[in-house]
Amino acid sequence: MIAFRPDDCLILVADDLAQNLQVLGSLLDSAGYATTFATSGTQAIERAKTARPDLILLDLMMPGIDGLQTCAALKQEPQTCKIPIIFITASHDKDRVLDAFELGAVDYVTKPFESKELLARVKTHLELKRAKDELERALAEVERLAITDPLTGLFNRRYLYAIGEQEFERTCRYGAPFCVLMLDLDRFKTINDTYGHAVGDEVLRSTARCLRQTLRQSDVVGRFGGEEFLAILPSTPLAQAVTVAQRLRKAITRYSFSSCDRVTASFGVATYRPGDRSFESTVKRADDALYQAKREGRDRVCTCGDCAAILSFPPPIIAVENS
Repeated sequence: MIAFRPDDCLILVADDLAQNLQVLGSLLDSAGYATTFATSGTQAIERAKTARPDLILLDLMMPGIDGLQTCAALKQEPQTCKIPIIFITASHDKDRVLDAFELGAVDYVTKPFESKELLARVKTHLELKRAKDELERALAEVERLAITDPLTGLFNRRYLYAIGEQEFERTCRYGAPFCVLMLDLDRFKTINDTYGHAVGDEVLRSTARCLRQTLRQSDVVGRFGGEEFLAILPSTPLAQAVTVAQRLRKAITRYSFSSCDRVTASFGVATYRPGDRSFESTVKRADDALYQAKREGRDRVCTCGDCAAILSFPPPIIAVENS
């Protein structure tokens, strides 16, 4: 953990008395903290939103909006709710102190206060906040890694199925169509054998970038495995999904792959059917359509089942035949 540095921290001091602001400001400044000030509850709320302090020293007794009301308002705002609040109070009313804790305050200091005690409490809660922030970032990174393919940065197969099952349940409940689009890079083994696996990895990463750039923000795309990718298209009828697949196919053929020749892909498209028992049923039809596209010459889009294949221009002739 990085050593604690007061000059990395901004503290908001809120008090309606200028003398108190001066005393607290001088004390915090001498300890190396950056400070900003507010003279009312309303101003404290606005300053907290704009300055995003690391900690707030809040006077409990202020005219207008008092400290308790200010604390309540800050804890209701997403951008300020996690800022630790220490109350500074001359009141010995235990009920008000308990109210402060109920509203989310982390501590309180009574006036007149000891400078060393106040600075110790400030440092303690800043260190606790930093530790909590680092833990939340670490947990977020663990969650991200759990759903992400490390090579391409797209979602992994496990997460695709989780999202797919959610979409399946939504469709079963509300009837909105969704489609699954599966694509496989043509003759990818030839790319690996000819140029090496490092180039093959770069082709996969470039394909992922192409997919992200071409698909809609509402679509979910991930690496299904090997050189296969899968996209879930919510609220999309089959005809529109085929159009999307054709657009992706053309985008891949035009994409600039810096380390190898022109790359193509075959596509299978399937739509949800009322008889489907799970998301896997739709994926299976998309996979069958993909293999149909492979059998019919690659670099084309095929739909599932009894739908006609939608063919593109002929693929380039390559001597080695690898799927």
